[in-house]
Amino acid sequence: MGNAATRSLERVAAAMGELESAPIQFQATCDVTRGGVRLALPALLAVGLLRYTPPMYQLPKGFYGIDSVFLLLALMALARIQSLEQLRYHAPGEWGKLLGLDRVPEVRTLRAKLKLLCQDLGRALRWNAALAKEWITQQSATELYFYCDGHVRVYHGEQTPLPRHYVARERLCLRATTDYWINAMDGQPVLYVNKEVDPGLITTLKQDVIPWLEVNVVKTPEQDKRLAEDPRAPWFTLVFDREGYSPELFQYLWQKRIAVLTYHKFPQEQWRQEEFLAHRVAVASGETVSMKLAERGTQLSNKFWLREIRKLNDSGHQTAILTTNFQAPLATLAASLFARWCQENFFRYMREHYGLDRLIEYGTESIPDAVSVVNPQWCKLDSQIRSQAGQRYRRVAQFGALALSTDPTESELQGFQQRKGELQEEIGSLDLEIEKLKQERKNTAHHIPVKSLSEEDRFSRLRTERKHFIDTIKMIAYRAESSLASLLREHIARSDDARALVRQMFDTEVDLIPDLATNTLTVRLHHLTQAAHDQAIEQLLAELNATQTIFPGTRLALIFKLGSP
Repeated sequence: MGNAATRSLERVAAAMGELESAPIQFQATCDVTRGGVRLALPALLAVGLLRYTPPMYQLPKGFYGIDSVFLLLALMALARIQSLEQLRYHAPGEWGKLLGLDRVPEVRTLRAKLKLLCQDLGRALRWNAALAKEWITQQSATELYFYCDGHVRVYHGEQTPLPRHYVARERLCLRATTDYWINAMDGQPVLYVNKEVDPGLITTLKQDVIPWLEVNVVKTPEQDKRLAEDPRAPWFTLVFDREGYSPELFQYLWQKRIAVLTYHKFPQEQWRQEEFLAHRVAVASGETVSMKLAERGTQLSNKFWLREIRKLNDSGHQTAILTTNFQAPLATLAASLFARWCQENFFRYMREHYGLDRLIEYGTESIPDAVSVVNPQWCKLDSQIRSQAGQRYRRVAQFGALALSTDPTESELQGFQQRKGELQEEIGSLDLEIEKLKQERKNTAHHIPVKSLSEEDRFSRLRTERKHFIDTIKMIAYRAESSLASLLREHIARSDDARALVRQMFDTEVDLIPDLATNTLTVRLHHLTQAAHDQAIEQLLAELNATQTIFPGTRLALIFKLGSP
């Protein structure tokens, strides 16, 4: 039955199919390793970890119930156990005590549970969408901002030859897939869409992001009234980087009353420095900084008018911003665009602490035939054109560098004329070859359906369902950690240390003291490394106790305390 398995009769009953799931039973225990993750339980439940479990997910009869599996996966994410295999090297009995069980499942058992939960393709996306809709309605801002950006996930395996993507953080073209994430202004994740073949940000916005937001962003009565009364009022604002620059896209979104906020990809001449005025701007971190800003109206190539805002740096560089949000102050819009770095910081934090890029399972699945890919023949012709153009550039440089001395001899003059003639002939030949290749490329389709690829060019996609399920668990865990960190920031001198203090709290031991007479479960956290940290944690525990959280599957109210003095 495995190490630390003490509930033998229940396990035998579960093996015979006579047990729905093992009842949650806590025993008085001291010094539970890394038990501090239990303090995140109120936040996990508030974010919605178990809210959609009954209608969306079920498990057959067995020792481990579905609530225990979901809680285990979320606590593993918070404890920085970045893969199921890493659970092999953690004491199963210690983790079992945190869940009210004798031990947590073996890795192979947990994988079998995940296989059952992820057997229906698309269910994880529906779960993520239901949570995202709830998270959006909880935003208190009068104007909604959504940040969309692509995250390239590199693949080093040999299961399938994935298309190559440019990975900016490594400055290389590597085999990878692209996930397009939608985040809130403070970097909190909302939803992501996986693209086995990356069509680009503009296409993803039109085909996936905008249709989803139109369905799931609920208009309040106040918004309906404001949109009806003011034709320049936006429904919400979509923020993205220069990759999404498209005058046609800006106009298309504004017809739906969706404002855009992005960088100007082709700014014109510099503005006069006298136009810039100092503004006090509240950035996403809560600080207030001074920015020199100026504003003009600008017309793009399709005759569409927007607001152009520029920020003047100390070096004299002007950062150009475009927006169709005609009502927000320019200081608010500048702060909102520069808050895009919160999303970049989210990607980096998730890679380092939550294993965002880890491969969840081995295996591939076929790509739908309707998906379009870049035509390999078009790529081959484009590569030949680039190669020939490079040769032509070098020949032209050689031709321009030829020079005679002030008093050339007859042989030097003949050699000079002969070399110039040879270079002119080579350049002319290259021009003809390049023109021929360009015409051939023009007559070749740029994109073709996957089913039209030849057998040697065919590729599959990595399995997506289990990856999306685990990533949704990680999104919930990140949101729970963020809520704890935001509560701690109010009680510590250095707000930047909040997440580090939360991680330290997760790694700290706890004592579990159940009291069935009063239906309480006391979680007593051991002291941290500094008295100042203890004082901040005590304030956090008081706020957690105010939630009056009941442990799932029991009637035990959680009471959080700090160790005795």
